[in-house]
Amino acid sequence: MIEKAKTFAINAHKDQKRKNSDTPYVTHPIRVAKRLQEAGFNDELICAGFLHDVAEDTPYTINDIEKAFGPVVAQLVAAHTEDKTKPWQERKQHTIDTVKAASKEVKYLIVADKLDNLLGLETDLQEQGDRIWKNFNAGYEKQKWYNESIVKNMYVGLDKEDIPDYFWEYEEAVKSFFQ
Repeated sequence: MIEKAKTFAINAHKDQKRKNSDTPYVTHPIRVAKRLQEAGFNDELICAGFLHDVAEDTPYTINDIEKAFGPVVAQLVAAHTEDKTKPWQERKQHTIDTVKAASKEVKYLIVADKLDNLLGLETDLQEQGDRIWKNFNAGYEKQKWYNESIVKNMYVGLDKEDIPDYFWEYEEAVKSFFQ
């Protein structure tokens, strides 16, 4: 099932590039899935890592994901899929609210995604400087608010033993990046 999800993501994102480079977009969901796998999570969550942007950024739907991977994977992906018809602020507030109230599996998926996005942004900033912000719907201050809000809410409802190491990594990356 994991290889099937990886192949599905590769095909779905085949012509897409990351915002600030010519890097194939699929490298992002592959890294997210790898982080989830390294944390020891189940196959459904790892598959959701590969597929987390498919319904949001490609012609495929949550129904397509459910048909191919079952309801658990589809529900995880759906919980993390933004409605791109809504304004940036509203979409991000929804994600913040979701991470606060979500199941731990959804939190794990969201934070793995946000950590990978931030690490990529950090690399882009080092290589390209402040011009990277022109490729986003929101600049530095709004990105700071968003990432700090995710950190503030990602621990809600989790016991210490349920917190994977990459949550701490994300918290430190946010502090470092948005000094």
